Amino acid sequence: MAVRKVLEVETPIISRFGNTDPAIESLSVDSRLERNIEPDKEPSARNWLRTSPEFFHKRLLAAGAGDLFEIGKVFRAEEVSSRHRVEFSMLEYYRLGFDEHALINDVLALMHQLQADFGQAPWPVKTMCFAQWFADELDIDIAQAPDSKLLACAQQFGAQSQLSRDACLDFLRAEVLETRLAKDTWCFVYDFPASQAALARLTPDSNWARRFELFGAGIELANGYFELTDPTMQRARFSEDLRRRAACGQRQIPMDQDLLAALERGLPDCAGVAIGLDRLLMVLIGTKNIQDVLAF
Repeated sequence: MAVRKVLEVETPIISRFGNTDPAIESLSVDSRLERNIEPDKEPSARNWLRTSPEFFHKRLLAAGAGDLFEIGKVFRAEEVSSRHRVEFSMLEYYRLGFDEHALINDVLALMHQLQADFGQAPWPVKTMCFAQWFADELDIDIAQAPDSKLLACAQQFGAQSQLSRDACLDFLRAEVLETRLAKDTWCFVYDFPASQAALARLTPDSNWARRFELFGAGIELANGYFELTDPTMQRARFSEDLRRRAACGQRQIPMDQDLLAALERGLPDCAGVAIGLDRLLMVLIGTKNIQDVLAF
């Protein structure tokens, strides 16, 4: 980062706003006692532990901070496993004037530098689009396949219930495709379905999200976007997130109005990536258990 003149920043861990993404659960902090708020006023009495510093970073970018990065703790209320802890370390950074493919090259350079620092030979790289990944491994054209075909395929590999289209894709990716990835290769998957765009731009035909994920040793390590800059579209996505959360019985999360205000002021063209450092260390030392890279 120093060589590339990327500014190191430190941003808040606690926010008035959480992450609306239905696939991510935020941890809340009860601030009633400090603020003497009545129990029935719960939404305004809650603060949220960040699931990533992304929203703060984009506010800095909109204010003209330029290329920036942060290494810090983030929190996600997911099941504790050999690959995940509720509290974990993340490297997140943004490069102005980059799209997702330029950022893939930048992340690969970082991976190879880290391998050199660990005395390892650099792994080769494989890049593939999301749809081609499914076509090669499962012979499914996800752009054309009906929901029923995706569900039948998921059930063939052990899915136990009715799943939505996106849930089928997620199941097949995690339970089948990721298990077949080459172990000594950096694998980048790009052009995700538009329904999984999160905070990424769409391709000109609006069918695919301009985001990527990095896998090493079969473990998901990073998630990157060519960042969405349109505040109206971002607000619509937050609203859709909340609709989906309500339909699934998940609690409602206040959308980040400060981020939306920053987008209104103008976010420069940029690409950003979040890298799980604990998992990355797992790959670099060759362990399958996240506890091997943690002191506590």
